[in-house]
Amino acid sequence: MTLPSNFGRAFDLSGLGKTPAASPAPSVGKQVTAANLASEFVTLSKTKVVIVLCWSSRSPESLTVLDILGKLQATDGDKWVLGSVNVDAEAQVATALQVRTVPYAIALVGEQIIPLFEQSYPEAQIRAVIDKVLSIAAEQGLGSPVEEVMEPEEEEAFAALEAADYPRAEAAYKKLLDRRPNDQFAKLGLAQTQLLIRTKGKDLEVFAKEASAQPKNLDLQIQCADCEMMAGTVDAAFNRLLQCVRDFGGEEQARAKTHLLDLFLLVDPADARLVKARSALASALF
Repeated sequence: MTLPSNFGRAFDLSGLGKTPAASPAPSVGKQVTAANLASEFVTLSKTKVVIVLCWSSRSPESLTVLDILGKLQATDGDKWVLGSVNVDAEAQVATALQVRTVPYAIALVGEQIIPLFEQSYPEAQIRAVIDKVLSIAAEQGLGSPVEEVMEPEEEEAFAALEAADYPRAEAAYKKLLDRRPNDQFAKLGLAQTQLLIRTKGKDLEVFAKEASAQPKNLDLQIQCADCEMMAGTVDAAFNRLLQCVRDFGGEEQARAKTHLLDLFLLVDPADARLVKARSALASALF
């Protein structure tokens, strides 16, 4: 499996200075500041992989990625450490890390920065990137290698996603599901890929205005919900389609319900937002 084109570029942090700074601690990961980046996180990278996510409260996508990384780190235990940088509060750190946009993820391995990605990705892709970083680190004597067991169709899908060839990725996941119809990873990958296809080149702000002006246009409501989902505003997407289920009848209600169920596939079954939406859907239908 190949990684994003910017994966593997390394920059030395040995000359980074220390400037005291204070900012509100984020709810996920350990707060990275100008005061502790070199002394704590770079030093820690000598013995353990450190993943750092640069985010902003103005970017819902970056907050979604931060939540995903927090979930993955909790699953992996002490295999790696998650650091988070609020770029609005830590401009000096953002400059030192050459942050151009958020979300922006890097790895610290052996006091070196490895840029990972600078856009939002589905959880499955982020999982694959983290596993690759852990494998690279293991080759340098940090931790144990991660055993990667991937089906050929998964390899093809990841390569296509990294090349932004979403139709090819969709076809690969469908091939895998033809062979393994109960593969939950493939179902999730297909749902995420199809969302990328449906939202490519679409502006949430534009669709939000049009959907607000035409509440009885189901196509607009569905497209807007897709854009909201892609932006990480899960509640907004669910509530929009739940309202459609309530407002429409017959075939249109069935379409709204089916699309809502498709979006449900993109959220962890234990997520409180999903549990609430499922209950609301049942109430709306019965």
